[in-house]
Amino acid sequence: MTTHHPVNGLKYQTNVAGILRKPDGRIFVGERLTISNAWQFPQGGVDAGETHEDAIRRELWEEIGVLADDYRIVQKRGPYYYLFPPGITKKGQHGKEQYYFLCDYRGPDERFNVAQEHPEFRAWKWIDPSDFRIEWLPEMKREVYRQVFQDFFGRALEN
Repeated sequence: MTTHHPVNGLKYQTNVAGILRKPDGRIFVGERLTISNAWQFPQGGVDAGETHEDAIRRELWEEIGVLADDYRIVQKRGPYYYLFPPGITKKGQHGKEQYYFLCDYRGPDERFNVAQEHPEFRAWKWIDPSDFRIEWLPEMKREVYRQVFQDFFGRALEN
């Protein structure tokens, strides 16, 4: 379930996600390591004492190997909220409170390395935002991505 505000009494892990965009408008998506044809943006939790900006720089480095000098943060939006499926908690949390960053990528494609120490992705590609498919995502993330695509690209994701 996605909400635009937290549900009282439930705990949310603060999380950041990065949308890397090339000058031609294409965006970076990574295919999840453990789920075939599950494509999404790099994302991860905010550690204690980190700002959202610190967290996105760390996550983009840890997950795909890009350096902060390779991109420029253009816009930040959020929070967006979603809940895990009923009865599921992770580290005592019931869902995610997410902040999305749109980043203009200026580095070389050769910089991308999904074979990190703790890999999240098996592959990556650049796509036009209109080519993103909602079925690439688990049900719990779909409404957040619909809102994110509307907010950042002015387009609705089709079912």
